[in-house]
Amino acid sequence: MSGALEDRLIRIVRADPGLMHVLTTVRDLDMPDWRVFSGAVYQSVWNHQTGRAPGYGVRDYDLGYFDPDTSWDAEDVVIKRVAAAFDPPFRDLVEVRNQARVPLWFPDHFGEPYDPIGCTDEALERFVAPAFAVGVRMEADDTISVAAPLGLEDVFDLVLRPNPNRGRAKDWTRVVERARSRWPELSVLE
Repeated sequence: MSGALEDRLIRIVRADPGLMHVLTTVRDLDMPDWRVFSGAVYQSVWNHQTGRAPGYGVRDYDLGYFDPDTSWDAEDVVIKRVAAAFDPPFRDLVEVRNQARVPLWFPDHFGEPYDPIGCTDEALERFVAPAFAVGVRMEADDTISVAAPLGLEDVFDLVLRPNPNRGRAKDWTRVVERARSRWPELSVLE
């Protein structure tokens, strides 16, 4: 991953008040192997790249963590704990998912297989597009760590293309249409 692009990403994240609020609040919860990823991160970059205000188009903040306890009850405890840490409107915008549980529901929900993973960052490798496969975490020392196993070039170049490491997502057309409705500047590569 390019150090210059990672530095740019961190500056963009720090300039996004909503994303920073989520990161600092979740950091203080001391959750296992967590990251904020997907829309809230790539959309922050797209907003910066296209001159839109921070927060434009962000519908939620996806928060992934990893706990080997894949019971619904254990995940529900974490969901409620995170919700209690936020006031409205963030309480309803932060969506929490134990990445160890994803293989249990993903095939039924998306009609695609999903093998078990060993940590939150491995989930990023399976996202539908490289531009979406970006996660950030606020560390205890206030640094922001970045995970982007498919690189940062696509997100900064406003390129949307299928993840080369998986089959094209069954809902790819819907994903593209939804993204282009908010950021028509995107280039879509099939």
